[in-house]
Amino acid sequence: MATDYEELKERREPGYRDVNERLGDYMEVERTLSIDEGKEQALRCMSCGTPFCHGYACPLDNIIPETNELIMEDRWEEALELLLFTHPFPEFTARICPALCEGSCVRAINDQPVTIRQLEKMIIEKGFHEGWVKPRPPARRRTENIAVIGSGPAGLAAADRLNKFGFNVTVYERELNPGGLLLYGIPNFKLDKNIVKRRIKLMQEEGIVFECGVNAGSDISYNYLKRRFSAVLLTGGTQLPRDLNIPGRKLDGVIFAMPFLKAQNKRIIGEPLAPEEDITAKNKKVVIIGGGDTGSDCLGTALRQGAEEVYQFEILPRPPECRSEDNPWPLWPQVDRISSSHLEGGKRRWSVTTKKFEGDAGGKLKRLHCCEVKWIKKDGKNFPAEVEGSSFTVETDLAILAMGFLGPGPDPLADKLALKRDNQGNIAVDNDHMTDMPGIFSAGDMARGQSLVVRALADGKNAADKIAAFIGPALRR
Repeated sequence: MATDYEELKERREPGYRDVNERLGDYMEVERTLSIDEGKEQALRCMSCGTPFCHGYACPLDNIIPETNELIMEDRWEEALELLLFTHPFPEFTARICPALCEGSCVRAINDQPVTIRQLEKMIIEKGFHEGWVKPRPPARRRTENIAVIGSGPAGLAAADRLNKFGFNVTVYERELNPGGLLLYGIPNFKLDKNIVKRRIKLMQEEGIVFECGVNAGSDISYNYLKRRFSAVLLTGGTQLPRDLNIPGRKLDGVIFAMPFLKAQNKRIIGEPLAPEEDITAKNKKVVIIGGGDTGSDCLGTALRQGAEEVYQFEILPRPPECRSEDNPWPLWPQVDRISSSHLEGGKRRWSVTTKKFEGDAGGKLKRLHCCEVKWIKKDGKNFPAEVEGSSFTVETDLAILAMGFLGPGPDPLADKLALKRDNQGNIAVDNDHMTDMPGIFSAGDMARGQSLVVRALADGKNAADKIAAFIGPALRR
């Protein structure tokens, strides 16, 4: 292993499994660095003077340089303790986070950033393998009970922290299994569902209770919750997808991304599918509308299901390969990101808008009518304008809308309580995560809008702190 900081010029990625192999299954595609490779990457971190990755970029305030120094010195258990001091679930973000920290790595000013996300994965997985990660229930229990509604990233982070404070925590989940987006929305080839189940099992062993198949506001009332809990935290996520209201939208074969991804994850974890849920791309011509991560997830899923061909359209222009002058370090680099799914097949097109869905006499989707656009600025805002003569059609049997989310949408409990919402339709909260009803809190995408898993985790942690302050110190017995 090199010992001179300046000798370590190379960022090393672990790479992916062979494309022909991974397209035949749904297992995780990303490999892991070896111990020596990880230590070399950690050593690259040691030439940093001011760690922007820590205080500026990471929503969880992970103590990255010090953690990497412990890796370099082979002090892995101490590295794990330091990582878990700020981060409740490193095994999740180590697989699915875009690594905001790496975008602001000081090394990236004139070099490639340190592989921080990979090092995080090595630490937590070594921790599980060595038995260092084990149930640690609180030494003393408080008398108060707290309900967390929703078991996605924000809900799990809040439940974990509240449990560590000694509260009795019950998590209610509308699905049959806990995990929310982590279990049902993110493909198994990015986040193995056994990784999620492993964490849930650990949380149960630490005393957290999960009640699944329960829709708060419908199956249980607010009066039920009020009688049993000192506080309620809503973490239902963003459930309302952005639609494309153009002619032919109601044709059979035009679907949203999340039901498509959810159906495949249910198959993997062995949950039953209703007939209307049993969606597959097998032997179909597929067009994914939306160029983000969700669209990429749909692409990889469709290829594994045996789609005949797959297109991914994005209305925005293609980002540059490298930072532009108006996107300097340490800002998040707005560049073209090629995911593992993009390397597996399919065709991507940018600056494309869909004008019409066309179907056959039986109401089944047959083709899309599209055109290219150019972006013009008017009154300080950018607008897409159709390019004359650029119209084209695409034969397709399945169009998947992956254009993001507009907010939580209808929620039985929030709606029955008539909780105030902000201009974007999110649950309105104050600086303490409190809604306009005392004792009712909200966190994550449900309150902040669609964002990253790492931000939802940080928001859930913060909400737990505010709930603890609201309830106050434990009474002496």
